[in-house]
Amino acid sequence: MQVIGLCRFSYPAIGGYQVEHATVEERRQYLYNPARLEERFRLFETTTLPCFREQTDEDFELLVLIGECLPKNSMERLYDLTSDIKQIRIIKRAPARHRPVVKDVLHSARTNPDQPCIQFRHDDDDAVSVDLVERLRFAAQDAKGLAEYNRTIGLDFNSGFLARFGPDGIRASQVFRSLLGVGLGMYIAGGCKHTIMSFTHHKIGRFMPVISYPDAPMWVRTLNAFNDSPHARANKTELSPLTPEQEGEFIARFGIQQDAVRRVHSAA
Repeated sequence: MQVIGLCRFSYPAIGGYQVEHATVEERRQYLYNPARLEERFRLFETTTLPCFREQTDEDFELLVLIGECLPKNSMERLYDLTSDIKQIRIIKRAPARHRPVVKDVLHSARTNPDQPCIQFRHDDDDAVSVDLVERLRFAAQDAKGLAEYNRTIGLDFNSGFLARFGPDGIRASQVFRSLLGVGLGMYIAGGCKHTIMSFTHHKIGRFMPVISYPDAPMWVRTLNAFNDSPHARANKTELSPLTPEQEGEFIARFGIQQDAVRRVHSAA
């Protein structure tokens, strides 16, 4: 079964963000602010890329959606950072309304639309477990009975970490959050026109059955200065430095090396 992920990297969509702007130009200025882009690159390099580089099931595709107007040096940097990950495909689009463009990108990636697929969404400042793709396939097997009567089924891994990354390393807290977006996949039947982006992630349970898996930490959601969600920016969860055991867990489960985090986030 085909597995497709979508990650927007500062794509200047019309709509689709909780931080609102009146014009595309205002959105570009916000997204392409050098301080913001630098933070996104540092988080992308130390969270997203390690976990997808080390997936136990390599049969997937991660579409990274960017604007055609992304500054040249940033575009070159993005291609350089992702060049060794064969599953990543960078998609360039002009600014457009959010939902139609992301649906078109996902539809175009389906190699056989008449066959079922699994899709997931991913933010450029988060990480997922290195066995996410493998576990999504197992979850789709669990959903076989539901698939007889439902064309879409949510696959939600609701255990993970909230974390802050910086020059001093990682501070984190393990939490349970349902339908957070990260670690959320969707089974989609053959011939179905819906995508993982057809629904607001925290409302997905209103439109389809959802299978939840609380057994193991499956994601790291970073808290940072430019979180799109106001709830994330204002989050008051107490975070603590990683214990030696957690440092090993971050390496084993997410491919995240605390020394690399310190190095990247300390760079001038």
